[in-house]
Amino acid sequence: MAHIHPEGWRHLPTSGAKGREIATLALLAEGLGDDFSVYHGLHWTRADGPHAVFGEIGFVVLGPGGRIVLIEQQSGFLDESAAGLLRPGKRRNRDISLDLARTADALRARLRPLLDGAEPRLDCLLYCPDYTVRQPGTAGLDPARIVDAPRRARLLDIVRALCGPEADDSGAGDSAQRPALHRFFSDLLELVPDVQALAGQAVALTTRLSGGLAEWARRIRLDPHRLRVTATAGSGKTQLALAAYSDALHAGRRPLYVCYNRPLADHFAHIVPPGGEVATYHQLCDRRLRAAGRTPDFSAPDRFRRMEADFAALLAAGDDDPAWRFDELIVDEGQDFTDAWRDSLLALLKPDGRAWWLEDPLQNLYGRAPVTLTGWAGLSADTNYRTPADVLDLLNARLPLPTPIIAGSPVADSGPEVMRWDDESGLMEATKRAITRAIGLGFRRDMIAIISFRGRESSRFTPLTHLGPHRLRAFRGRYDLFGEAEYSEGDLLIDSVYRFKGQSAACVIFTEIDFEAVDELTMRKLFVGATRATMKVIFVASERAAAVLAQDTD
Repeated sequence: MAHIHPEGWRHLPTSGAKGREIATLALLAEGLGDDFSVYHGLHWTRADGPHAVFGEIGFVVLGPGGRIVLIEQQSGFLDESAAGLLRPGKRRNRDISLDLARTADALRARLRPLLDGAEPRLDCLLYCPDYTVRQPGTAGLDPARIVDAPRRARLLDIVRALCGPEADDSGAGDSAQRPALHRFFSDLLELVPDVQALAGQAVALTTRLSGGLAEWARRIRLDPHRLRVTATAGSGKTQLALAAYSDALHAGRRPLYVCYNRPLADHFAHIVPPGGEVATYHQLCDRRLRAAGRTPDFSAPDRFRRMEADFAALLAAGDDDPAWRFDELIVDEGQDFTDAWRDSLLALLKPDGRAWWLEDPLQNLYGRAPVTLTGWAGLSADTNYRTPADVLDLLNARLPLPTPIIAGSPVADSGPEVMRWDDESGLMEATKRAITRAIGLGFRRDMIAIISFRGRESSRFTPLTHLGPHRLRAFRGRYDLFGEAEYSEGDLLIDSVYRFKGQSAACVIFTEIDFEAVDELTMRKLFVGATRATMKVIFVASERAAAVLAQDTD
């Protein structure tokens, strides 16, 4: 089997034009030997005087002797004219032979310095599996380099003839060039599928793959229904919570969803239908106390402890208001709760009510003792479908995790990076470089989250409104009259690892990382921050922290 770069392609959608390309990739993978390499979804650019020459090709096949074949696939119909073979376009038809020639020329120019001035041994193929070229002689391409519908069964034979051992008179070719060519295609040009397109696919695939937890957890029958789900980041806990909440509404039951972090509660409230209650634990205390005519004193230094105690006392006094009794209780971020909170929440559940407790001990950032749930059934899930596999490999290798996290993400080669700093000025500059790097990789600003290793109160970024030319979108520490969090006007979201827990972003810039040793809290913060990413993580760490993280990432 040929080596395919980048990996993860078997998880991509198999419908439409992209599905046809995946089918071709499968054909090349299965039909070529393990001395071939195939690169797909490639994009490159070459400066040419005041202009930039852009090239795009479906597949590049690197043979065992260092020969290269570019394969441009055109699914569907083509237009034939006196000017040649044309690719239908939204605004104007594009000349395929001209596109291929430009691509080949741009690639040869990039490869010559790599090969010490030698001419790259490169061929081009047009693969149009759905179309029969009626006049190949006027197509603008060598007819032998056109594989149309009648010849599609010969694609593998033609590729082998062009870049296999038989393509060289010696039968060997210059195989010494292969390592340099492989580095060029897989590393130096960073040839990856389009970031923005893949981000959407990654979200859809992660949702589908991690949906398994919601599917089989809801099939469990318990009487009474008391299920404790201990599951790692990215395993589908939020999907399970959403499904359980929706199930309750559809069955005419009233659900209560409670978590610890306000951003997670706000997000959940926006995606669920009306009819239930969504709150953090302290929001719940506040709402219930106000409904009983007991407004909490938020000016008190120990206001949250007082509110918790007043809420518990109200329930212990025999609170029987039917408006505050629920048929379904869903506790998310259960690792951040206490036994006392457990008792208060269960007091709100009707006698025949159903309860779910969702938790991840590795995301316990507040040092709370595990909650005791006597008589509850347990379920565990240790596969992370959200975080790129190589990021999990890094965490498994560098952190003293209790057990390894299993990777289930379709993104396998994200290339986690570490940028170093040694003082506050260096921290700011390294973070700005990380932003530039992320944007250069194709991530839009709304796909990037800057996460601080420190809490909001102690972060060096909290007073800032800008970082270089970038405006920061930061939580202002207050809420409007409708209970919505107020953020500063900006393009780039910045938040603390504590507040961003329970959320995710395509690209995470995990900054302000500094520690002397990987203790329990450090391990958990690193785990939480890194597992927020669906496609890319850039660590911005002090020299001493980078010494731990940077191994195998530079």
